[in-house]
Amino acid sequence: MAAVSAQTVKQLREQTGAGMMDCKKALAASEGDLTKASEWLRQKGIASAEKKVGRTAAEGLVSSYIHTGGRVGVLVEVNCETDFVARGEEFQLLVRDVAMQIAACPQVEFVSTDDIPEPVKEREKTIEMGRDDLAQKPPAIREKIVVGRIGKRLKELALLDQPFIKDTSLSVEDRVKQTSGKLGEKIVVRRFVRFVLGQGIEVAAADFASEVAAMTTSS
Repeated sequence: MAAVSAQTVKQLREQTGAGMMDCKKALAASEGDLTKASEWLRQKGIASAEKKVGRTAAEGLVSSYIHTGGRVGVLVEVNCETDFVARGEEFQLLVRDVAMQIAACPQVEFVSTDDIPEPVKEREKTIEMGRDDLAQKPPAIREKIVVGRIGKRLKELALLDQPFIKDTSLSVEDRVKQTSGKLGEKIVVRRFVRFVLGQGIEVAAADFASEVAAMTTSS
């Protein structure tokens, strides 16, 4: 992987309007070639999608997905800028893909890492700091390891950071950006809820011996 200078990243960002991290990825994948990196961003729909960040997405769809067998269900809201786009096949396919992704990822609880509340982050930090394998590490080393582990853990909880189920070379965020670039509108996954049949219900274990004894006594 070619080294990428900050100046080159800045130049690509100014040319395309893409985010800094996306520009770094593009340049690394293109061996520092600005033209190829720009094409890489366009192919993924990222360059044009980033230019829409400041626009308002208040239209869209609330859609559902029920997994085969009816044991897992998802409701998701995905927003775009116009009702015209919301009614289009391309947008509706994206919404369905997102809903299927949520159904397939039981560990996902939030749309993005930015949505994860501080108490959850602190809880994860406490868990990691208490790991036995870190007990003998110097404080500075332990802190560095914990930061890396927490970052990985928080991404596991975030929908947009998941590998896209239909193409694992992309993230869910990449999939959304591709559609945004193709349709020319800002697209936002706003919220979702995942239902699992029987989740939260305490099922008492059957005590066969006790049942037989009770029946014998009653007779």
